[in-house]
Amino acid sequence: MSATDVNLAELIGSRICHDLISPIGAITNGLELLEMVGGTQGPEMELISGSVGSAGARIRFFRVAFGSAGDQPLGRTEVSDLLKDVERAGRLRVNWNLTEAVPRNQVKLAFLALMCCESAMPFGGEVSIRNDIDRWSVTGIADKLNIDNDLWNNLPRGRFANKVTPAHVQFALLPDTATSMGRRVAVDTTSTRVEIRF
Repeated sequence: MSATDVNLAELIGSRICHDLISPIGAITNGLELLEMVGGTQGPEMELISGSVGSAGARIRFFRVAFGSAGDQPLGRTEVSDLLKDVERAGRLRVNWNLTEAVPRNQVKLAFLALMCCESAMPFGGEVSIRNDIDRWSVTGIADKLNIDNDLWNNLPRGRFANKVTPAHVQFALLPDTATSMGRRVAVDTTSTRVEIRF
């Protein structure tokens, strides 16, 4: 994948997220209005509300992970709120261990690495994200991991023996995006732990 391919992928990701976030926001507003006027209550409304909330959280997350990203800063509160929404929609606990604002393009790399960890943790687990002197580490820990050796062994180079599926596109994007920023990806895996550094 070339730098041009990465840029096109980012533009496509930004466009899709931009076009989807508005209708999801409108559905959320509509549900709030129904609640205010005493609309239907019950498990059906809870299911719809929960699903819309999960979709909105994922799209906001994907907007950072897959969209175009400059070096404008993202603050701890904004990132933590985004990750809390993602936690509510899934099985992961995510610890954002940064106190300062960091450039959006570095958060993008962290989110792509988080998605790689998530793919190895189908039963849930905990992911910790750290940045020590501009060296990032994203570490996933779970009692049971499902590690695709082709993806994890070849992640640093970004060249895989098998075709990358849509569910694993983050493995292809992470090393190329890191390279475009002058960074290299490193990986360590054990039976209960995966770590990505860049």
